[in-house]
Amino acid sequence: MSFLKAMFGTEKPIIGLLHLKPLPGDPFYAPQGNLDDVIACAKADLDALQRGGVDGVLVTNELSLPYEKKVSGVTLGAMGMVIGALKEHFRVPYGVEAIYDGDATMEICAATQAAFTRCLFTGAWAGDLGLIDRDVAKTLRLKSALRLDELKLFYFVTSEGEVYLNDRSYPDIAKSMLFNCRPDALVVGGAAAGVGPGGELLEQVRTAAGAVPVVCGTGCRKETVAEILKNCDGAFVGTTFKKDGIFENRVDEQRVKEFMDTVKKMRGDL
Repeated sequence: MSFLKAMFGTEKPIIGLLHLKPLPGDPFYAPQGNLDDVIACAKADLDALQRGGVDGVLVTNELSLPYEKKVSGVTLGAMGMVIGALKEHFRVPYGVEAIYDGDATMEICAATQAAFTRCLFTGAWAGDLGLIDRDVAKTLRLKSALRLDELKLFYFVTSEGEVYLNDRSYPDIAKSMLFNCRPDALVVGGAAAGVGPGGELLEQVRTAAGAVPVVCGTGCRKETVAEILKNCDGAFVGTTFKKDGIFENRVDEQRVKEFMDTVKKMRGDL
């Protein structure tokens, strides 16, 4: 039995993504905006995800576009305020991610008592944001210093929209990651939010991972989830839970419920 069963109550959990609206300091933060509106929207989305039946929730600064390579203090402060306001409303295990910044992710997890997180913790990548060069040795030492001994780390093997600055295959990346970093789980995503990885890639990473869980990171839909879960040990799901399946929209409880009914039938929960 992996840690997934102990944490989420199932070996194939669906972790709903709670995308926070743009935050203070973000270029697209609403004019005359305030955090009360961000909190209200986050609360409504959290309620929709939980009533719809997800097994866990990951809170991310998903709409803090374009993403920072080093997340600013105002972003972390705003995220902490929002999550603090939601704290009493979580009924499932929750995690937190400060996108692209493993060190900031450790800090926000320590501040919010998150049970798990995911991030692009390793590698050197190139894309629209320029060069992204992760320092996982520093990140894991920070995790230790913050006494996050029980925090479970989901490592991205792929990156959304970036190219890995090496000619190694993703299965080879996964193997060296397992040796060097000992991740709790691996995450395989597609080229962008809402775009899934190919089935062959999932199979290859699943084979390389051995006993370590492999989770689909993007693009999981009601029509594809049964097939994806044949090759994966769970999925992070965001865009398909939104009204009309549009990334920027709010979470649609009915879409969550229909998706989870499909998953529960596949898992034998119904």
